[in-house]
Amino acid sequence: MLGISDIYEPKFEIDRTVRISCAGSCFAQHIGAQFKKRGFNYVDLETPPPALSRERWHEFGYDLYSARYGNIYTPRQLIQMLARASGTLQPIETAYVDENGRARDPFRPAIEPDGFADIDELETDRRYHLSQVASMLDQTDLFVFTLGLTEAWESIEDGVALPTCPGTVGGTFDPAKYRFKNFDYEETLQDMNAFIALAREKNPQMKFLLTVSPVPLTATATDQHVLPATIYSKSVLRAVAGALSQKHEFVDYFPSYELIASHPMRAMYYMPNLRNVAAEGVAQAMDVFFSAIGDQSGDTETPNQATPVEASQDDLVCEEAILETFGQ
Repeated sequence: MLGISDIYEPKFEIDRTVRISCAGSCFAQHIGAQFKKRGFNYVDLETPPPALSRERWHEFGYDLYSARYGNIYTPRQLIQMLARASGTLQPIETAYVDENGRARDPFRPAIEPDGFADIDELETDRRYHLSQVASMLDQTDLFVFTLGLTEAWESIEDGVALPTCPGTVGGTFDPAKYRFKNFDYEETLQDMNAFIALAREKNPQMKFLLTVSPVPLTATATDQHVLPATIYSKSVLRAVAGALSQKHEFVDYFPSYELIASHPMRAMYYMPNLRNVAAEGVAQAMDVFFSAIGDQSGDTETPNQATPVEASQDDLVCEEAILETFGQ
């Protein structure tokens, strides 16, 4: 499995003049970190305040993606974020407020570990955040998106998708207000097509690099076992990414999923829990990608020497993993 070669042939050039934005599920954090480390022109629109120590940047949602939007697990979440930024979508759900009056953003519930001081502070931060999101596409030549999940929770009243089930990272679950949604192939493809059309309306020359997260589901809200639920989700996402890549010359697919999760790898790139991707797996996938695009700067560190921002699972921010603590 270590001898696989020529698994990826880039469709277009990616050099250090290309402005690169990144979003997606928690595995996408590795990709953005590598672009930054290797000196590419990475777009970062919400930088941490000087008073916040480097060790806590990820804890507060900084230095993860091109804006402080946290993990975006589904294409529906992605397209609705842009609609909120443009003002064409005004969700009914605006804040989760706890018994102490502290507020969390339903669309970025984990970016403030203890929540905002109150709704006013939340709304001030959200206005700035959405203004940065609104400008992101204007500053992007290549948008890198990692598709992570098909399962989501949405508001019954207006159909707005949420990154986590209310009651896990803030909020309170109410079956009269929220419902489970498992996106199918057609819905996922439609949402990705809508995003691509919107992005290229802003920037007709924009290109897209898609990947699929190799991280399996921690739990499922379907009536299936989590194993077939995972295979369904990853199959839908992989099929959508493949269809878009085959159809458009400006959409490429990088097989990070195959490099880590496929049968030739014999699960060697997973941690003992068979969910978290080991540092060696991340390093292998990233080396394949950057070698293919002709980056010779290299990562001189071995996987065991990698800094936390590169590969440590403890440093990844992954709300979906919180489901592991429920029911125990």
